[in-house]
Amino acid sequence: MSIRTLLCSTACALVLAAALPVAAPAQGVPAQGAASAPAGEAELQAAITKSNAYTALMNRTLRAIQSWERYASWVDMKKGPTGKERYISYGLYSLYDVTGEIRKAEEAAAREPKLPEIDAAMLAYIKAYQELAPLITRAERYYNRKDYRDDNLAEGKALHEQMVPAAKAFLEQRARVDAMMRVYKTALDAQELAAIEQREGKSVRWVVRNVMINARAVIDLMPTNEKPIVDLKAFDAAVAGYARAIREMDDFKDKNPGKSLFMDSQASSWLGKLRDFSEKLAKSKGDVRRGAANDANWIVNNYNTMITLSETAVSFPR
Repeated sequence: MSIRTLLCSTACALVLAAALPVAAPAQGVPAQGAASAPAGEAELQAAITKSNAYTALMNRTLRAIQSWERYASWVDMKKGPTGKERYISYGLYSLYDVTGEIRKAEEAAAREPKLPEIDAAMLAYIKAYQELAPLITRAERYYNRKDYRDDNLAEGKALHEQMVPAAKAFLEQRARVDAMMRVYKTALDAQELAAIEQREGKSVRWVVRNVMINARAVIDLMPTNEKPIVDLKAFDAAVAGYARAIREMDDFKDKNPGKSLFMDSQASSWLGKLRDFSEKLAKSKGDVRRGAANDANWIVNNYNTMITLSETAVSFPR
């Protein structure tokens, strides 16, 4: 199983920062030329609403990447299917219905705040997905039903010829919009955190958001199949930032005995695991394939658990 597939299998719907508002560029942050920081609370909420619509679609359509990687795990991408593949029965994964997410993302692209480059990239991403998705669906049914036994793989070969360029275009658009959104999210996260502190002080909401923002900074640096070697300097810096957020959480608990954060135990354990993971990566010069893949799986899986717990902490503070 590839590293990317391993991560997706536990985190496909969440790993791109679900449940965390995504970011509009703050002043001085070059997210894109036409974007500027929201000036007030209404503008901030509009930016969060828009970016959440984009993130929801990106999370949900990760299934297409997972499905494509399953296909690539057993077929020779240059030759296409031959019928002699040992694991041809693996086929592809069925896709999720993303009709609602696409509609909301398209509506968001037309609303304020106007983000010309990101809006255009998102619409191009939707178009690329809509061209690939029907092909994956046809291929998934074809291999699931073992129709290749009846037509000597004629349709499988034809689908392969169409899917390869469509998948290439989709993955390129995905990488483009993902890079933009990471910068966009980071800046608005900081602005939202500052707004919460101004409004509420370092409240439960502030503490939880601070922990999860820093947790996502770590997740953003986790290895993938395309990039299995981790940037150790950047990763250690992100872990250090997360450690500072945990200390802020500890300070809050010390000052507010009996106040439940729901996710505090999980968040603390996560830090310990991150440090173990970092130590293993240092020994392998950052290469997760040399003995740290299981740790990566645990880290992503538990990050998703923290997301759920953090939502509870903010929704039902006590």
